[in-house]
This record gives sequence, structure tokens and C-alpha cells, in this order.
Amino acid sequence: MVTNMNTNQRFAISVHALTLLAANADPLTSEAIASSVGTNPVVIRRTMASLRELDIVESKSGTNGGWSLAREPKKIGLCEVYRSLGEVNVLTVHGHPNKLCSIGGNISGVLQSVFDDAQSELEKALAGYTVADILKDVLKKANGSA
Repeated sequence: MVTNMNTNQRFAISVHALTLLAANADPLTSEAIASSVGTNPVVIRRTMASLRELDIVESKSGTNGGWSLAREPKKIGLCEVYRSLGEVNVLTVHGHPNKLCSIGGNISGVLQSVFDDAQSELEKALAGYTVADILKDVLKKANGSA
């Protein structure tokens, strides 16, 4: 059960849910998605609501309702999903170094530069993948091909 929802977990849950939707022709309920993810439906509803705001998923209420992709899986980039979380900096500088110390007074600027480079590389790597790519690789593993 996922309880502490840091950015990394939210990203993984988002990609998991989108991949599951890509694998299913029919809409899926929050409960069905939650069952696959291993969390509760409330977490899924929150996750999907933020993805719906970006037109990545859509929802339909009623008997045959549920969540579905709003566009083709090959048109949903992982970097877009990552950025949808709103907290795009994985690494952050700690806030209160001793400004009078030669290290403490200068570490934040140096680390921020390193962290900015790392963030850029992360986003560049994610930009090379789509939900379709993830689905293809998951299905390969499920079929024992990888």
C-alpha cells in the first residue's frame, strides 16, 4: 500500500496506470487500476485527475465508465508525465548552510549547478520514452522475451 507519496512514487504510479490503460481497450475503474498498482482507489483518482487536466486521460461515469487514455500511447511522453507532477526537481539543495563557513557559504551554488545538469539529463532521458514503449517492454517481460 503506497502511503508516502513522494514525486518518484507518484511518477511510477502514473506511468503504471497509463501503461495499464494502454493495455486495455475498455475503460478501467479506479479500483481496477488500484488493484494492479497496489494502492487504494483514492490515490488513483487523485493521480488520474491531474493527468486528466493535461488531456492525457479522460473519464466517463456510469455503468461502463472508468478511465481511458485521451490519446494514443505513442503520443504520451514520459517527460510530459513527469512534468505533470509539478515537482520536477528531484534533487534540491538543503536550505540552511552556515554562510560564514567557506564550504557552507558556497556549497548551495555549486550543488545547484550539478543538480541542474542532472535534472536536464533526467528529462532528456525520459523524453526518449513513451507509454507505448513501456507497454511494449512490459509485455515482452510478461511473455518471457526479455
